[in-house]
Amino acid sequence: MSSFVVSARKYRPSRFRDVVGQEHVTNTLKNALRNDHLAHAFLFCGPRGVGKTTCARILAKVLNCRHVTDDFEPCNTCDSCVSFNENASFNITELDAASNNSVEHIRALIEQVRFQPQQGKYKVFIIDEVHMLSQQAFNAFLKTLEEPPPYAIFILATTEKHKIIPTILSRCQIFDFKRIQVPSMMKHLEGICSSEGIQAEPEALHIIAQKADGALRDALSIFDRMVSFDGNNIRYEDVITNLNVLDYDYFFRVVDGILAEDRAEVLLIFNEVLNKGFDPDLFINGLSVHFRDLLVCQDEKTVALLEVSEGVKDRYRQQSAQVSSSFLLTALSLANECDIHYKTALNKRLHVEMALLKMTYAQRAVDLARQGNTPDALPEKKNPEVKVIPKNTLDHPKSSGQVQAPSIQRNEEKDNESSDKAEPNKPDQFLPTEEVLDINPPTTQSATDTPRLGTLDNMLAEIKKSQATKEELRNTQPLNLENITSFFNAYLEDLEQETAKNLLKSVSFSLTGTELKATVSSKLVEGALKAEMDLIQMMRTNFGEPDLHLQIEIDKRLQKKAVKRQKPLTGKEKLSKMYERNPAIKDLAETFGLRIDE
Repeated sequence: MSSFVVSARKYRPSRFRDVVGQEHVTNTLKNALRNDHLAHAFLFCGPRGVGKTTCARILAKVLNCRHVTDDFEPCNTCDSCVSFNENASFNITELDAASNNSVEHIRALIEQVRFQPQQGKYKVFIIDEVHMLSQQAFNAFLKTLEEPPPYAIFILATTEKHKIIPTILSRCQIFDFKRIQVPSMMKHLEGICSSEGIQAEPEALHIIAQKADGALRDALSIFDRMVSFDGNNIRYEDVITNLNVLDYDYFFRVVDGILAEDRAEVLLIFNEVLNKGFDPDLFINGLSVHFRDLLVCQDEKTVALLEVSEGVKDRYRQQSAQVSSSFLLTALSLANECDIHYKTALNKRLHVEMALLKMTYAQRAVDLARQGNTPDALPEKKNPEVKVIPKNTLDHPKSSGQVQAPSIQRNEEKDNESSDKAEPNKPDQFLPTEEVLDINPPTTQSATDTPRLGTLDNMLAEIKKSQATKEELRNTQPLNLENITSFFNAYLEDLEQETAKNLLKSVSFSLTGTELKATVSSKLVEGALKAEMDLIQMMRTNFGEPDLHLQIEIDKRLQKKAVKRQKPLTGKEKLSKMYERNPAIKDLAETFGLRIDE
C-alpha cells in the first residue's frame, strides 16, 4: 500500500504560527491564554478549508501541554502532545455533528463531560459541522454548554453560522475566519515546493491560489494534482490547461485588437478561444475581469486590488496607459449586458461577437466625444465614413440622470443633418470625458427592463427626438402661480375618475422660485394628489422648468370638525321630539289613547 499522504494532511499546521491567513484568531487565542481569560465555549465559523478545525485542535493541544512555550505554542514533545498527534488522547473528543446529530448522541457527549480528565487539566470537546445538529439536540445541549464543569472546554466549528439557534450563539465566544488571500496562499505553496524540492513557476502557483477561491485545502488539493501531472516541475501552461483557465494573453491580444479597431483580429482570437474548448460565456466573463483590472491599474491607490503576479502586473500597467477610463467603462457596460442576455440568446456565438464588434468601435466614439465633434482634429481611422453627433440628455425633462452616449450616423447623411448640430461654443453640448457611453438603440422599456445590445446606426432618431423636445421647452409658458392654477384646472377636467376630481378641486397652490407648495385639507386629498404621478413631470415639461419640485402640506384649519356621535334615542325621547315639532300628534295620541310600547 502506498505511503503517500496528501499535502492537506501532511502540512497541516501543528502550531498557531503555522496557521495561514488567520492571525486575528490565533493572536486573540494566544492572548487569552497569556492573560488567563479563556472562555469555556468557542464557535469557529467561516468558509471551508480556512483552518477552523485546525485551530480547534491546536487550542486543545495547548490546553493540556505540559511544556507550553513562551509564546503559548504547544511543545509537541510531551506525552500529552505526542498522544494527541497520534490520535490517542483521552482528554480530547471530536464529534462529527453531520453523522451524530440526534439527541442520543448529545446525551452520550454530556455523560462524558461528567468524568474528569485522567491526565492534564482539561477535557476538550470539538464538535465539527455543529449546524447539522437537530433542534432537539441543540436544546439538550444548552444547559451543559452554559454551565459546564470547570475542566470542560467546548469548541464548535461550522460553515453555516446562520443555521445555529441564537441561544447557542449567545453562550459561545465567536471567531469569524476569513478567506485566505492569494499572496498568503502563494507563500505557503512556495514553502511546500521548497520542502519537497519542486520547481514551480510563480504564475502557476498564482493560478492555483486564485482557483482555490480562498480555501487553502482546495489549493493544496489542486497542487497535488498538478504535481501528479507535471512531476517536480509545475509550469504555467500545464496549470491553465488542466484547470480550464483562459490565459491572460488572450485578453491582452483582444484589447490590442480593439484599440487598433482590427475587427478581423478580434474575431479570429475569439474563434481560437472557442477551438480550444472554452465556452463563450467564460470568455466574456474573463474579458470583463480584464477590463476591470485595467481600470484598477490606472490609479496607484487601487493597484493593490489587482490579484496577479508581478510579471503580469507590469503588462497590465502598460496596457492601461493606452486606454481611457471612458473606454473601459463603456466596454465593461457592453460586456455586462452581453453576459446578462447570454442565456436567452439563440445564437450565442453571434451574441458575443456583436458585443466584441461594438467594443472595437467604442474607442472611436469616446475620442470623438472628447474632441467635441471635430473629426478633422483626430488621426484618420480605418472607417472614415463613420462620424459622431454628440447628444446631451442632461436637460431632458424625462432624464433619469444617466448620461447617454453620442450617437453615430453615416457620412452620406451629413448634408441633411448639418442643421441639427449643436453650436460648438455651448459647453453643455459636450459630454463629460469620463462618463460611460451607452451605445444601445433607443427602446421603450420599463424601469426593471435591462437594455439590449443594438446597432450603432439607430441613434439618429433619438437625437431628433431630443432636439424636438428642447425646442418645445423653449416655447413654453412662463412659470407663475396663475399659469400653474390654469394648468391644474385643465388637468382636472381631463380626469376620468370623478372621485379624484372632486377631491383635488380643494387643492390650492403657492409658488416660491421653483418650489411649488400644494395645500390640502386632509390625508385623503394628499393621497389622491400623490396618486397623480405624472402631474409634476407634466408641469416641468409644460413650463420648461426641470427643477420644479412639489411639496404637499396639510392645513388643519381646513379640516372639518368631527361630528360628535350621540347616543341612540329611546322611544319616549323620540315621541317627545315629535311632539315638539308637531303638537297635533300629541292631541291625536290623547284623543285615541295611544301609547308607546317599550
